[in-house]
Amino acid sequence: MAAIIASFPVAWIRWLLVALATIAPSTALARDSTTGVAVRTCIAPMRPSLSPRSLLNAPEGFDCTGKQSRYGSGDFDIIAPELSYTTGQDGRLAVRWGSAWQRDVVLYAIYADGTIARASMDQVGMSRHLQLGAVIQTLLPARNVAIKGLLWRVHAAGNMRGVVFGARLATVAESNYSNLLVGALYAGFAGLCLALLVHNLALWFALRHPFQLAYCAMVASLAIYAVSSSGALAWLMPTIHNNDRLRINYVMLALSTVTAVNFARYYFERRVFEGWLTKFSHLVCANLLIATMAFIGFGHIAPVGLNHYYSLSFLFVLLIAVPMVVRAWTRDSDYLWLFAIAWAAPIGFAGIRVANQFNLFGYSLLIDSSTVIAMALEAILSSLAIAYRIHLLSRERDEAREQETAALRLAATDPLTGLLNRRALLDEVLGRDEDQMLLIADLDHFKRVNETIGHDGGDEVLRLVARGLTAAVPPDALVARIGGEEFAIIGPAKSALSAADVLDQLRSQRMPFDISVTASIGGCTGRLKSDVDWKRLYRLADRALFEAKAAGRDRSRIAHVDLAA
Repeated sequence: MAAIIASFPVAWIRWLLVALATIAPSTALARDSTTGVAVRTCIAPMRPSLSPRSLLNAPEGFDCTGKQSRYGSGDFDIIAPELSYTTGQDGRLAVRWGSAWQRDVVLYAIYADGTIARASMDQVGMSRHLQLGAVIQTLLPARNVAIKGLLWRVHAAGNMRGVVFGARLATVAESNYSNLLVGALYAGFAGLCLALLVHNLALWFALRHPFQLAYCAMVASLAIYAVSSSGALAWLMPTIHNNDRLRINYVMLALSTVTAVNFARYYFERRVFEGWLTKFSHLVCANLLIATMAFIGFGHIAPVGLNHYYSLSFLFVLLIAVPMVVRAWTRDSDYLWLFAIAWAAPIGFAGIRVANQFNLFGYSLLIDSSTVIAMALEAILSSLAIAYRIHLLSRERDEAREQETAALRLAATDPLTGLLNRRALLDEVLGRDEDQMLLIADLDHFKRVNETIGHDGGDEVLRLVARGLTAAVPPDALVARIGGEEFAIIGPAKSALSAADVLDQLRSQRMPFDISVTASIGGCTGRLKSDVDWKRLYRLADRALFEAKAAGRDRSRIAHVDLAA
């Protein structure tokens, strides 16, 4: 008990470290969302006839209050007017904004002296300018004058959540610090996924439970999703089109969700998901995969509508949690409380993410990366849930083994005396290479014993005889009850097994009511390679026993060697 009490502080410290590890990503993302200075953006359908200078100098016709997404897909001009931001000590500023579905972007920056800087990016260019956190960044030329305004000319924008959102101006040092913080977040998440994956794969090779593989598939999907959603994929593959990276992002988020549902299905007892709930989970997962394939195949044609279909498909997946919890509650699942703890955060964050897809919230890098935070929590807590599930399964296995051992022991022993029965004796001795000695002991006039002291007294006599036989033979000999008052003793022929010792032990054994109980013994030596050998040896020993009975009882007779041959 002292050791258990002493371990509580260590356990609390471990939980505190886990809590700090989960808070750290939120801190890093919150810090990144305040990198530099936010710039207000205004939107208008693109007017190719107007030059960038005229748009920046006279920004009439731009909507600066409504949501950009209400304009739908198309080509747009986005301006950030009325800026007054001087360069940092290194003389350069970084323009940062969230990565979105679009064909190409041209960024114009007008300075107070009228100079305009231009940066053009196609799909590959956006990938090469992508920073961690899926933020596009362009470095402006170093100048000693303030920036007056910014203009983005965007072609083929999907505009699911906006054309240019989360726009900020930052120094190079601030941008580098942001990359460092967000990189630490995703590196920590990648390390967590790798550790959980290796650990649970090793457990699967040892235990082979289906929910372990489902969990590993979920963690692997999450790791790949983190690589694509963080922008690290563009660092690994600089020539990848940014829209293709977004397609991979959509696919991996869907696969992560599907594998999470399958993990829940395998984790619960079979009675929770049996029947219509399994079919319903298959249906919503199939619908999500269809929505994903539709978006990656035809997203360039109808990005807004297909993105809404994709988001609604996630909402249907979330609905599985309701009947799942009700089923687990009504069917008395042992794992409901673990599911509630492990999945509360992912379900909550997923709901926020779906709402964000429908522009119910403004852009936030924290919300945008909420999936990683939620799934990190889910991966950690689900791993603890797996450990608890394995603990219960191991306990059930140990109990089953104990029951099986008890059943086998019961099937192999005589319930009255605790000695081996005939079948168990033969299982033990048949097949032995060296010659064996078989002694058959039969109690003399046992019917009189039952008539004198009753059947209960007779049972007690049998138990005392069994104890005396066991005490009279060497350790390598086996004693079995093979009939009502008939016992068999088998041991190696070269051992110290002696019929005389057995008789002496029985004569000296104190019996109930001090009655006298004797036995007659017949013996024989020979091989016991097969059941045929046993029958031959038993027949010869039984013949010797008959001779002992005929000679006056309370004595032994051993069959001659030539008879046993």
